Amino acid sequence: MLSNQGSSLQDVLVPVSKAKGLPNEHYVSEDMFQREKNDVLFKNWSGIGFGKDVPESGDAKPVDFLGMPLLIVRDKDGSIGVFQNTCRHRGMILVEEPTRIRGAIRCPYHSWCYALNGDLRSTPHVGGPGHNTHDDIKREELGLFRIRSYVWRDVVFVNVSGDAEEFTDYAADLIERWKEFDQPLRPGGTASSFKLDVNCNWKLAVENFCESYHLPWVHPGLNSYSRLEDHYHIEKPQAFSGQGTLVYRQLQGDSGQKFPDFDALSQHWDEGAEYIALYPNVLFGVHRDHAFAILLEPVSKEKTREHVELYYAEGEADMDDSASLKQANFDQWKEVFEEDIFVVEGMQRGRRGPLFDGGKFSPTMDSPTHVFHHWVASQLVDTNSG
Repeated sequence: MLSNQGSSLQDVLVPVSKAKGLPNEHYVSEDMFQREKNDVLFKNWSGIGFGKDVPESGDAKPVDFLGMPLLIVRDKDGSIGVFQNTCRHRGMILVEEPTRIRGAIRCPYHSWCYALNGDLRSTPHVGGPGHNTHDDIKREELGLFRIRSYVWRDVVFVNVSGDAEEFTDYAADLIERWKEFDQPLRPGGTASSFKLDVNCNWKLAVENFCESYHLPWVHPGLNSYSRLEDHYHIEKPQAFSGQGTLVYRQLQGDSGQKFPDFDALSQHWDEGAEYIALYPNVLFGVHRDHAFAILLEPVSKEKTREHVELYYAEGEADMDDSASLKQANFDQWKEVFEEDIFVVEGMQRGRRGPLFDGGKFSPTMDSPTHVFHHWVASQLVDTNSG
């Protein structure tokens, strides 16, 4: 039988000059998809949503994260919590569609009610008709299952397993790197949000985003002014990798108008921009005048939904004046991200070639991708050794 030529995780866990990529099974095997769900995505800080989607107190949005029903809720104090979207009584789904909770989260089955912070508040008729309490129903023990969560750059991250290090420790180097951008992010409205359904494993979208090597052939328009030689690698082993450019060019309207800059940025950002994948599944971009975040939703082993959100430094009052410029920026980024689709889908189909052995990295051009592969492999080897 045809098979790959000895590719294994140990082949990944070596310096890039000697390494191979992840074996084919990490892209086409259902068993491996399920294993990575638990050992890579659930055990680390994965992105599941955006704070902008629950802007007001009481706003709730259900999310299916790899088959696990979750609920993102904005509490009365403005904080965001994430819970398993399951009633503690009989396991009924609590919220089916995005909504604003009026009063309490009420189960539609037997009307058990929960506060926005997940506490169980009422259990009607639980002790018989007209008796809303029972000695064996201890409300303080039956609140919703809270999922460990953290919000950074408007992305709602969760650690399903509950045992990852603190998010601020895990992402400390990226938080420090972009501390100048620790400013309010303004969603851009309807012209700043879109989704792309792509026929590939989620990891291929990360790998493609990490590197600039493909720009001349896949993004000729972008490469015409932000050339391959204008880019640099960004690498933090066991956390993130990506690329930066030294020649970011601001978008201008017909009358020369531009988006307002973020406040008090250093000179580096006059023409600099950076694009970083925070492992496992969130892709970020920062520029002097706007930013973006992309959540990679692993739908199945060979299907990924990319949730793209654009953000600006301006206030709500400025939005109408820049609607056409926002639309142009939306169109520009959508075109760029769509240009990548044939590449990641082509690599997905290529992983079904049994002789492919993980591939050979260019030590000069592919090191950000290898850093990601090394991280994925380390999660699985650590699990094995435990």
